[in-house]
Parts: sequence; C-alpha cells; structure tokens
Amino acid sequence: MGAVVFVEVFRLLLVLAGAIAGLQVGESVGPTSADRVMGLVLGALVAYVLGGVVGRLLDRGIQEGVDHLRAMPPAEVFAGSVVGTAGLLVGLVAGLPLVALVHSTVDYPVIAALAWILATLGTRLGVTKGRQIVKAAGMTRLLDPPDSPPPGTALLVDTSAVLDRSLLALGKAGLLAGGIVAPRFVIDEAKSLLGAPDPVSSRRARSGLESLEALERYGVEVRVDDQEIPENEEVPEKVLVLAERLGLRVATCSRTLSEKATTLGVGTVDLRRLAGELSPDHPPGERLLVDLLGPGRQAGQAIGYLPEGDMVVVNDAAHLIGEEGVEVSVVSTRQTAQGLLVFARLSPRVAAAGSTET
Repeated sequence: MGAVVFVEVFRLLLVLAGAIAGLQVGESVGPTSADRVMGLVLGALVAYVLGGVVGRLLDRGIQEGVDHLRAMPPAEVFAGSVVGTAGLLVGLVAGLPLVALVHSTVDYPVIAALAWILATLGTRLGVTKGRQIVKAAGMTRLLDPPDSPPPGTALLVDTSAVLDRSLLALGKAGLLAGGIVAPRFVIDEAKSLLGAPDPVSSRRARSGLESLEALERYGVEVRVDDQEIPENEEVPEKVLVLAERLGLRVATCSRTLSEKATTLGVGTVDLRRLAGELSPDHPPGERLLVDLLGPGRQAGQAIGYLPEGDMVVVNDAAHLIGEEGVEVSVVSTRQTAQGLLVFARLSPRVAAAGSTET
C-alpha cells in the first residue's frame, strides 16, 4: 500500500509539472487557446506515463534498503519521523535556487516531488537505523520496550540454554516465574541441529525444543521474539544485542557468551551451574533404565542416553548392546560442554544374570 501511495503522489506531482510545462510550450508555439490546450494535454499525458515508470523505479530503489524490516519499536518510529522531516526540509531548501533562478510556475511541482522523494528516503532510513540514531542522540530511554516483560523479570534464552535440561528443571521447580523469551533465530538454530550427524547434538536439540513446550504446561510463560538483528551474523552476538535492547538477563550455559555479556554489562544466569547447586543429578547408587545403543571408547563399555539427552557410559556391558531398559547403577557424574556425562555399571541383578548365562 505504501508503495502505491508513493508512486501515485509522485505521478500526480509530475503530471502537474508536465501540464504547466506543456501549457507554456503551447503558448510559445501559437497564440490561440487551442495551442495552449494541446500543449497542456500532451504535457500531462507524457508526465503521467513517465510518472508511473519513474515512480516505481524510485520506490524499488528506496525499498531495497529496508528489506529486512519487520518490526517498528518506538526508537524506529521516532528516528523515522525526525529523519523523514529532515529529508523534507532538505528537499524544500534544495529547490529554492531553482525558484530564484528559473522564475517558472513549473518550479513548485518539481520542488514538491524532490521533497517527497527525500522525505520518503529519510523516513525509511530512520526506521531502519533508528536504534543507532537514537543512541547517537543520547535518547536511549526510547529503546525500552513498551510492553511486557519489564526489565529483569524474564530470562532471554540462548541456544545452549534451550538445549540444556536445566531449563526444564528450573521451570518444574517454579523458579522461572518471570517466564522466558526465546528469540526466533535461537529456535531456528536449535531446529537446524535436529538433523546433525552427531547423535548427542540431535538428541539434545529435540529434547530442548520439547522442553519449551513442556514449560508452558508447567505454567511458565514462553514468549517467542521475532525481532531480527541483521547487523550481526553470529547467534550469540544477536542474543546479546537483543538482551540489551529488551533489558533482560541472558540464560545460558556458554562460558564464552557469559564473558562477552560481562564486558557489555549484560546480566547472565548460568542455568547449568544453578541447577547443579540446587540439586545433584543422579547421585551414586541411583538405579536407571537405559537403552544400550553402541560401544563406548574403552573395551567392554556400552553407551546409552537418558530421556533428557545425557549420555550414560556403562562398564562391562558391551555384550548387552542393542538391549532396551537395561538396569544400571550410577557410579559418578561429570559435567561437560555437551551436558551431563553419567558413568554406571550393571546392577547386581543384571550382572549376576549375565554371569549365570555364561
């Protein structure tokens, strides 16, 4: 709709200029009223055709700079209004020499067309670069989000937090009362890991995406933020920019992101560390049922996975690879960058049954 309005207004202004120019040409060609009318009609027709073509070309060129525009927060509205008005004034001032030197009635439609072009360009530029313009003007209060959640009440999750079981554990415990905000680009990155060749990453991605749905069933508000951060390519950088924009802390399991956030003054919550301090995962002696899927790195080991995606390494269980629901006893656990690693051995009952068979 905006493109149509711009093109039609530009065409109207050009038609007025063409009609006036045609009228003046008609008067110079012949003194009769028929000559003037013919000049006016021809000038208007030519300008009408050119106005549509040139208007569409101008609109297409302006629109190329705002292809990634999706939302319009207050900062963008403010900057678009200011810069658009500035463009309008520049167009009017730039046309003054034309009025002073040419002294023709065609000057005014031409000046109006120039001012309209610059005003449109300024508005779209202001909307696209609004945040930078507002910051440069020292008016950062306009960057505060107008709607919920207020700063500090919710947690903005990055991909590592989505993939970690700690997020669901905290939600179950009622420790996410402020809810979470999941950026669309974080969810997209998690979805891209579903088809990863690494089975651990694939399992964790599937479990993490299911956890977002489960959190809502536990009464945790999960908001998906569709804002794009086109000026940054890496997802962690996008998360930090969005956290600063929304005034939220970042829930993460990434030490690298935490260090960058500290440098930028963005608050973080280490979910894995917090969950580990609140309750130990799988204490020694706990009995688990595990599907043994493949061999481990050491001779005689078999590996399986818990429903949360954590890996379980079972000693002296290679002969049970392919079995489902094997009872094992936890020996120890270790936190790794990929999640919790559980070391276990066959429960006495299973081990005894295996030795009897041999």
